[in-house]
Amino acid sequence: MSTPRTKTRDIARSAVREELAEVAFGVFCRDGFEKATFDDLAAAAGVSRSTFLRYFGTKEEVVLCAFDPLGDEMTAALRARPADEDDWTALRRAIDPAVACYARDPADKLALLRLVQATPALCARLREKVVGWRPHLARALAERSGASPLAALVRVAAALDCLTLALEHWVELDGGRALDAITDEAFASLTVARGRHHELR
Repeated sequence: MSTPRTKTRDIARSAVREELAEVAFGVFCRDGFEKATFDDLAAAAGVSRSTFLRYFGTKEEVVLCAFDPLGDEMTAALRARPADEDDWTALRRAIDPAVACYARDPADKLALLRLVQATPALCARLREKVVGWRPHLARALAERSGASPLAALVRVAAALDCLTLALEHWVELDGGRALDAITDEAFASLTVARGRHHELR
């Protein structure tokens, strides 16, 4: 069980990581992700290289740490949905914490997503994170609805792909349309497609 001192230390570490990541992001935007070194990041933050490396093991982690809480937050949101709600609606609402995260400070998040899209290493690492969210969400979905493990995993993968495509479209529009509305449209497109498939059978 965590003690108050441990929790305080964790909060302090999280705050330092957030501050270092913010400074590093400016360096990445200025110099480019590939060109910037840990020495550059540490110098910009006013700390030693070894201190910076105590908080981040890779440059990819520096950029993508903002996404770390989303998997747990979406899983918790899914578990909190009403028991009689259909799976697809529950998954759409479970995505809300991620949508809210991106929609906060949209200019910063758009810049972050552009950096990720322009950097193959970041794209690959973010994809790994998203894939890592699947099992937890699928388990929560199966527990609430009785869906088979495979069915739950397929539905979760589709939901996360909807989020990914909505984000890409949001960036293309330069944030000119609400991300929540774009995500709704992405989810609705699969609902319509499923309905038409049943009509054709």
